[in-house]
Parts: sequence; C-alpha cells; structure tokens
Amino acid sequence: MPSEAGHRLYVKGKHLSYQRGKRTTNPNTSLLKIEGVDTTEAARFYEGKKVAFVYRASTERRGTKIRVIWGKVTRPHGNSGVVRAQFRSNLPPKTFGASVRIMLYPSSI
Repeated sequence: MPSEAGHRLYVKGKHLSYQRGKRTTNPNTSLLKIEGVDTTEAARFYEGKKVAFVYRASTERRGTKIRVIWGKVTRPHGNSGVVRAQFRSNLPPKTFGASVRIMLYPSSI
C-alpha cells in the first residue's frame, strides 16, 4: 500500500518583498520566490496559480485560529524565477521572509 506522506498539492515559496522602485514600494504586488524555480520559463508554469499565506491568529474565529490570505500569481519577475502575485488583501510587511503555498491549481495541463 503506498504511503500518503509526501503528497501535497502545493509548492513552497517565500514572500520576498513588494514590487518596488528605487524609493517607492507598491504593496499591491508581492514578489515570491518559488522553491526549485530558477528561470523565467519555469516561472511561467505558475502563472494563474492560487497562492495561500497561512498564519495563526491569537483569537479564535469559526472554531479555529488558523487563517489564510488568498492570492494569485500574475507573471514572472526578472530572470531568476521570482514571480509577482496579487492578494485579496495586501500581505503585511511582517510577512517578508515568511512561507507561502503556491497551489498547483487551477491547472492548464
């Protein structure tokens, strides 16, 4: 019987920063580094995929302290496999360096 451990429908990633210029930041667009993705071509696969930032809050709502901010990968950013993503509510700056989950759906293959 195959073991169910190690089967997940997401790829790990990190929230790097907001999209920015030299002096101004744009909190509407977050930059994410996806684990194992190092080229623009590889990053294109993730266009349109859903992103979840899962976190634990101090107060309980609907019987759980775990909450999620959902977003979507919009396009690659640069040449090193970083992608841009937009979230329903902008991720707070304290999430810089935090883990996000890039879901493998909706799938185009």
